[in-house]
Amino acid sequence: MSVKAEFIDRYIDLAQPRLGAEVIVASDDFFAPKERLIKAEAPIFIPDKYDEHGKWMDGWESRRKRGQGHDYCVIRLCPGSIHGVDIDTSYFTGNYPPTASLEVCNCEGDPDDGAQWRVLLPATPLEGDAHHYFEIKDPGVWTHMRLNIYPDGGIARLRVYGVAHYDWSQDTADEWVDLAAMTRGGRALACNDMHFGHMSNLIAPGRGVNMGDGWETRRRREPGNDWVILKLGHPGHIRRVEVDTAFFKGNYPARCSLHGAMLGKMPTSEISEGAPFWREILPQVPLSPDQVQVFEQEVMDSNKVSHVRFDIFPDGGISRLRLFGKPEL
Repeated sequence: MSVKAEFIDRYIDLAQPRLGAEVIVASDDFFAPKERLIKAEAPIFIPDKYDEHGKWMDGWESRRKRGQGHDYCVIRLCPGSIHGVDIDTSYFTGNYPPTASLEVCNCEGDPDDGAQWRVLLPATPLEGDAHHYFEIKDPGVWTHMRLNIYPDGGIARLRVYGVAHYDWSQDTADEWVDLAAMTRGGRALACNDMHFGHMSNLIAPGRGVNMGDGWETRRRREPGNDWVILKLGHPGHIRRVEVDTAFFKGNYPARCSLHGAMLGKMPTSEISEGAPFWREILPQVPLSPDQVQVFEQEVMDSNKVSHVRFDIFPDGGISRLRLFGKPEL
C-alpha cells in the first residue's frame, strides 16, 4: 500500500491550503487539531513532546469513542476533478482508525444538512504508519470532501490529487492570463529531476516562500540540461514568459528556454522531451538570481499550444514560471 502511486507527480493536491483548501468541520479533534490534516509539510514525530491533552501528534486525532457512531472531517477543496487520494497514517500506530471512507459533494458555499454526498471511496481497511494510495476514476467536479473514520483515531495527512476546475468563459476575450497556472487547471507532467524541489511548485499561486518552494534539480555532473513538461490549463497562444528565481542565489540556472506543441489528447506516456513536435517559443535567454524576469519581446509568435517544455541550462532552481497569453476557446 505504501509504494508511491504514479498519480502523485502528475496531478496537484486539491486539498492544499495555498489553493484555498481548509478543514472546516470535525466531529472531534480532542488530541490533535483538524487543521493539521492538510498541512503542506510531511508529518513528523517528536517522541517526548506532549501537550495538555496528551501525546502531541502531527495530524488529526479524535478521542476514544465510547458511544455509537464514527468520527469525520469535512474539507473544502480547491474545486476540481479527483484522480487519486493518499490517506496517510504516518506515526499513528496504536491509534489509527481500522477503516476509512471518503465522500464528496459539489455545492456553493459550505455544505449544510441538505447537501448531497456521493461515495468516492467505500469503507476500506487501513494500516498503521503507512501511506494508503487509491486511484480514483470519477468524472465529477467536487468542492468538498468528507473523510469518515471508523470508529475513531488519527490520520496524519489527507492528500487529494486531481486537476483544478476553472471556468474559462469568465475571462474577457482580449485578456492575457497565465495559461499554466495550477488554479486554472495547469499541471506538471514530467521532468528529468526534482531532487530538491517538486516540479509542480513552478505553477503554484503567489511567489515562493523559500528556496524549498520551487523546482530545483541536483547538481548536474554530465553533459546536457534539465527540463520539465507542463500541460496548460487551456490551449492558447503564449505572449509573455515570466521566470522567477526568488531565493535561488547561488544555484539559479544560467539560462532557460521554452518550447511548445499542440498535442490534443496524446497520452502522457508518449510525450517526451526529445520528441520532434516541440517548436521554439522562447530561445535561450540568460537568467539572474533572486528576481522576476520578464520576457516579451523575445517570445516568438507561436501557434496555439497545449503543452510546453521548459529547459534550464545546465541545472538549478526556479521558483515560479508564468506563461501569459490568450486562451483559444
